[in-house]
Parts: sequence; C-alpha cells; structure tokens
Amino acid sequence: MHGGSPRRPLGASILSVVRVAIMTAGSRGDVAPFTGLGHALVRAGHEVTLVTHARFAPLVTGSGVGFHPLPVDPREELESERGRGLHRSSTGAGKLLRLARMGRALVGRMTDDLVAAARASDALLLSASVAPLGHTIAEGLSLPSLGLYLQPVAPTGEFRPPMLGGGSWGALGNRLAGHGVELAVEQAFAPALPAVRARLGLPAARRFGRGLRARERRDGPVLHGFSAHMVPRPRDWRPGLDVVGYWWAYDRETRLPPAVRDFLDAGPPPVFVGLGSATVPDPQRLGAEIVRALRQAGLRGVIQRGWAGLSADGDDMLTVDEVPHALLFPETAAVVHHCGAGTTAAGVRAGVPAVPVPVQFDEGFWADRLVALGVAPRVVPLRRLTADALTAALMRVTREPAFRERAREVGARVRAEDGAGRVVEAVERMG
Repeated sequence: MHGGSPRRPLGASILSVVRVAIMTAGSRGDVAPFTGLGHALVRAGHEVTLVTHARFAPLVTGSGVGFHPLPVDPREELESERGRGLHRSSTGAGKLLRLARMGRALVGRMTDDLVAAARASDALLLSASVAPLGHTIAEGLSLPSLGLYLQPVAPTGEFRPPMLGGGSWGALGNRLAGHGVELAVEQAFAPALPAVRARLGLPAARRFGRGLRARERRDGPVLHGFSAHMVPRPRDWRPGLDVVGYWWAYDRETRLPPAVRDFLDAGPPPVFVGLGSATVPDPQRLGAEIVRALRQAGLRGVIQRGWAGLSADGDDMLTVDEVPHALLFPETAAVVHHCGAGTTAAGVRAGVPAVPVPVQFDEGFWADRLVALGVAPRVVPLRRLTADALTAALMRVTREPAFRERAREVGARVRAEDGAGRVVEAVERMG
C-alpha cells in the first residue's frame, strides 16, 4: 500500500533509524527553523527529508537533510495580484480571510508531492501551515505524526490568535477568535481533503470540520518551537501542547562575507534593518524613510534587500542579500525587523535590542512580546512608519542601556534551551 522499502519499526532506541519527513509551507521564516531541526535529527542517526517549496532547497545544502520540492513558489504568489491584495486589508481578520482564499487555491497543487514524500517515510513532522492535510495523509498511510508549530495556534483565553496580531480581547473574546481562526484554516484546506481521503481509502468526513483538526483537538501532540521566556505555555491549553524552545536555522557559513566584515570593522556597530520575506507596496519610499531615520539618529545601517527590495546608498549604509543572522546580529547595535517568528528568534538569541516593524499576521504578536520583554522600546507598524517615528525609536533603543541589558539577559536564557533535543526525543518515542 505504501510503496518503497519496508517500513522500519519505530522505537525509543537511538539505534532505530527513523525516516522522517518534515513538511512545511510558506515563506523563508516558515522553513528555516526546520533546517536546523532536521540537521539535529540527522546527527541523532535518522534519515530526514525536508518537504517544502523548491526555492528553499539551498537552505539544507551541507546539512545532511534530504529535500523534496513542492511546486508552489511563495514569492511569486506574494508578488501576484492576489498576493498584493493582502496589503489592501487594514485589519488582521481581513488579511486572514484573503490568506485563506489564497490557500484554497494553492493547497491542491501540493497534495501529490506531500503524499509521495509521506509514502517514503516512517513518521511525519508537520508545521501548522500543512497540518490539516498532513494529519489526513498520515491517517491514510497509518503513519505517526507530530505537530511542530512556530506560533501558539491553539485557542486560549490568555491572548488573541497571533494571526490577528497582538493584544487581547479578554478571555472569552480571545477564545472565540481562536476558534474563528481555526475555522478559517479549515476552510482553506476543505476543498483538497475529500479527494485525499478517497485516494487513501479513508471514509468521507461526516460533517464539515471532522477529520481536519479533530484528531489534533482530541489528543494529537504538538511541540512549539519558541521559548517559554517569550510566550509562557497558556494555562488553559490541553495536555500534549508543549513549548520546547527555539529551533535554529542551519547555517553552513562560519564567517561573514568580506564586504560585510569590512563594513563592520570600518566604524561603530551598525543597526540591521530587514523585512525578511515580507513584501511592501512602495520599496523606494520605505527605503528612503529608513535611511533618513538612521542618519537622523546618527547610526550606520546594514539594509537587507529581502523580498521587499530595500536598498540604500552611501558610505554609512551597506545593502546585503542573505547573511546568516546568527553571525551578523551579535555585532549590531540593534535590529529593526518585521517580527517574523524566525527573525524575532534570531534577534533574541543574539542578545541585541530591537525595533519591531510588523507588517501583517503574527508579526504584531511577536512585536508586542518584544516590547513586553523589555528588549524593544515600542512598536512602529509598517503602515505608520515615518522617518521621525523610526528615529525616535532608534535613539531610545541604542542610547538607553536598559534595552541592551535586558536583551542580553533574555538571550542567555534562550540560548540555554535545547528545543531541537526535545523534538529528537519525541521522534524516538513515536510508534
């Protein structure tokens, strides 16, 4: 039924090799943490394949992790008319509905490759972005599966759903909003699931919502790849939802590029500015505002081009493409970023203060967390970013010692955690 070589039994012994498929979809920040996690599993003696968009294949080069490409290109989708429509929604709920519609149109294109990768595996590790489909495939192939989430997805009364930004609507409002987000996710996957269930010999779901997250709601384990110092485990979560610590991206580079090294050595520590995989409506205007703010604050800048297409000119500014955050961030005075889960983690790990510039979705949630931790002075949302607003935040974060001291303290605590080790232990208990 499953095809390929006979399945190896799963067990607690490290001598039992498990063929693991890590499945994720989304932007670079939804993929990079799983490269380091996959590398940790390889070092523990397991066979690992990362199943995600083809453009991210270079991220696993040298890690020992295999790669199975998915056909959708997330950058092309974000730069399409449908993707640009996300910027026309001014509310978290509006953006989520647009994203759900995008998902409905795209998820079916990835199904064949997800099933093919699963057939060659003994266990599936699933990010939140593919979990409803991945759990169904696991059920159809009689495979164990484990949720690996980069955000706190399950409803809680303690905060509103991260996908709707930061803040709280009270315990009842937060829970209701959490269930609403779950419903939106289910709607995104609903068109693809009946065909998958039929293909794998599963009975049709008896009613809407059954078979999507039902298993997960009941007793499915989920390990969350962020630190409890950032988000303590909600007290009202059910057993099986655990916060284990960050998973760091795999970096084969051990030195910064010469141009970056020379720039760092030529003056005082600069400020890093980057929006990761976020796209923006007017890159030139935004870049000019950022450079003006840095110069008004008397700071040098390293500007990451990213998917937003930012750039800067002048001896006091350096424009870069992809540079390992783990190598660059510790040498900066502060990091200005969009607060994607991965970039937020990298900044906290480096022990440097931040200026959050959230664009959409869970970025507002992480931005609020940085402020609450005391490592950032305030949030400067992209929609309200001006040179003067950013200047004020930059002057505070680089001139008030409390932010750097707090960032160093939190960074030391986060670096002491072994999030990847907790996943390795969980994989070796599966079966």
